[in-house]
Order: sequence, then C-alpha cells, then structure tokens
Amino acid sequence: MPDVFAYLPYIWPAYLAYLIAVLSPGPANLAIIGMAISHGRRNGVILALGVFCGSLTWACAAALGLAAILRTYAIALEIMKILGGLYLIYLAWKAYRSARTPDIETASSESRTSYSARQLWLRGYAIHVTNPKAIFGWLAIISLGLPADAPPSAILLIVGICSTSSLVIFTGYAVLFSTRHALRGYKAARRWIEGTMAVFYSIASVKLLTSRI
Repeated sequence: MPDVFAYLPYIWPAYLAYLIAVLSPGPANLAIIGMAISHGRRNGVILALGVFCGSLTWACAAALGLAAILRTYAIALEIMKILGGLYLIYLAWKAYRSARTPDIETASSESRTSYSARQLWLRGYAIHVTNPKAIFGWLAIISLGLPADAPPSAILLIVGICSTSSLVIFTGYAVLFSTRHALRGYKAARRWIEGTMAVFYSIASVKLLTSRI
C-alpha cells in the first residue's frame, strides 16, 4: 500500500485541474446555488448530494473501464447528450417563467412549493449524469493523472481524493449560499438572478447539444 504514494507526483497535477473544473461555474453549481438561495440549506444540500452521486457514478465508470465501452458505443453517449440538453432547456424554461413572475405571485407560489428529498436528489443526479462531458472529464483525470501500469490502489486514491473534494465543494456551495445575506440578496434581485440562470442554462444546453462526442 505505501507504494501507492509514489504516484502522487502524477496525481497532483490532474487533481488541480479537476479542482478548477469543479469550482468553476457550470450547470450543476448554478443549480445548487439557485436552490440554496431560493429554497434554503436543506434543499440545496440534498440537490448537491444528487450532483455528487452523479459525479461518483462517472468516476466509478471511468475507474472500471466502462468509459472505453461507452466511447465504443457512441450512440449511447449521443442519447445521453440529447437528454442532458433537453433537461437543461427545461431548467432554462422554469427559470425564465420565474423571472417573468411578479414578486408577490412568486412569494405565494413558493409558500405552496415543497420538494421531497427524492425529487431534489434525482434533480441533482440528472443534471450531472446526463452530461457525457463529465465522463470524459473523469477519463482524462484517470488516464492523464496516472501511468498505464498504475495499480488499482492508485486509481482508488485519485478517485477518492477528487470525489471527497467534489462533495465538500458541492455541499459547501449549498451552505454558503443559504445564509441570510444570500437570501436577502436573492429576494432583492430575484428576477435578475432567475433571468441570468435562464440564459446560462440555455447557453449550456446549446453547447451540449451541438458538441461532438
């Protein structure tokens, strides 16, 4: 087992690249932030856990070599790409409708809105698992971060380090943006925030649907 630490010089550059990617704005992070500031910490954290599980799914697929199989059967990734793009369009439409809704009507509707933990988790999971770029990201992390003869323990180490970091970051966003200051800021600029989210989701969906696998 101590021999696995000999691969740390390979792992750290890949880990830093992964860290930058996870911290940067994207559909998953934006969904977590939006849920946290509009519906509170509980909802934001559960959504974040769904996103994390989606990321972990692709991490396991890459570690087990399933990524190579999916690349062989490109039609599967094409279907996933379409589903992911359509789901982002759906999120964009919801954000657009919310942006056009007056504040009084929104307050009334939000008082009636209640999400179950299962709904929130599935929403987060769907955002991440339907994005085929996620699996290519994990494939790059493992293939570029380790030599071809790396043992399974080294693969487990890099997956464990990256997954732990993503869990902390995703849930951290949920906690950070569920504070009272964030909530007050959201209420003051709700329509602008929802409009920005609608634009962002729309751009992300177009990029995903028009990208090459």
